Amino acid sequence: MTTQHPTGSAGTTGATSGTGTTGPARTTAPASTGDTSSTMDTSSTMGTTDTRGTDTTGARTTGTSHTTGATRAAGVVARTFHLAARPRGFPTPDLFTVHEAPVPDPSPGVAVVENLYLSVDPYHREEMDSGWDVGAPREGRALGRVIASRAPEFAEGDLVLHREGWRTHAVVAPGGSGVRKVPSYDGVPLTAYMSLLGGTGLTAYVALTRTLELRPGQDLFISAAAGGVGTAAGRMARLLGAGRIVGSAGTPAKVARLTGELGFDAAFDYHDGPVGELLAQAAPDGIDAYVDNVGGDHLAGAISALREHGRIAWVGAVSQYHSAHEPPAAPRNLFDIVEKSLRLEGVMVRNYPHVQQELEDFLVPLLRTGAVVPEVTVVAGFERTVDGFLGMLRGENTGKMLIRIAD
Repeated sequence: MTTQHPTGSAGTTGATSGTGTTGPARTTAPASTGDTSSTMDTSSTMGTTDTRGTDTTGARTTGTSHTTGATRAAGVVARTFHLAARPRGFPTPDLFTVHEAPVPDPSPGVAVVENLYLSVDPYHREEMDSGWDVGAPREGRALGRVIASRAPEFAEGDLVLHREGWRTHAVVAPGGSGVRKVPSYDGVPLTAYMSLLGGTGLTAYVALTRTLELRPGQDLFISAAAGGVGTAAGRMARLLGAGRIVGSAGTPAKVARLTGELGFDAAFDYHDGPVGELLAQAAPDGIDAYVDNVGGDHLAGAISALREHGRIAWVGAVSQYHSAHEPPAAPRNLFDIVEKSLRLEGVMVRNYPHVQQELEDFLVPLLRTGAVVPEVTVVAGFERTVDGFLGMLRGENTGKMLIRIAD
């Protein structure tokens, strides 16, 4: 019988991949949930070189042999975060537990990966309300290195992106949901695959090029502009030739960074007054397009500022993630969408895997030269995963929030 201990996160390694199990699991003692500021690594920011993993090929084995029996996974303990209970309001560390189990040997057709980076994302908060089962492992994007394989597509040492996050190890199958081998791009930092070249960057790129159909010279507003999707959208919009780019953020420091370092023409702290008024001051002539990561008053403000035939790409709604049981009312000016012939469309990145190569063709040359550098905030240590997640929900990150758990 397994005893549950609160930690801030938990899960069994590889058990949810559908390709292998880890055997009997046990629950560990509570994980650290201290102040994330003490372990935040912000050295990998826009304009600053990420010194970890800049050579993605140096970590991989170029041979084609595949393990068939005992592997490097033998004797290794995997740790996984589970959801212990559903939140009411802002999540707390006691809603998570950490489970341990042996790392399995791979069965035919699958590979075992050791995760290097984990992604913690705003949508994880929504999943805590209904998407994830209580007592089950959590899901999320991850970048891992193959340590044992019986899949011809994966060799030991390959880097693989997958969705078995919130754990130290995972069992993955080629062709599985979100599973893909990382291309060999010399000079591209590992963090890029989890940010600009990952789901975060693809979301921003799809929002700009498919949903908004942004054209050179058009003016753009981005809410939560200092977050993962926000910083990526701002950078890409500038590369695509956007006109005036305006962003909202939650602190004066983030506002200063948006305009001082990240290419925004104007920005405001949404705590300083009604968003509609602040946006009107930042974009007095209006806007053509809006990337919405917030919803609520930001959406209402954008509807007021949009010119006729403007477009809205709705990515997220962080303003209501902690009040799913009592969501806020719809914007009072919603009918302006009709009066101004606006178009509002949701952005679901899973519908655009065919755009991934286009995104890489667009950004990889710039990443190689250093003209574009991933904007990330990194928390070091698997035991700090919940710290990073809660810190992201509090807005303590600039750019994409990542958890680095191995080198």
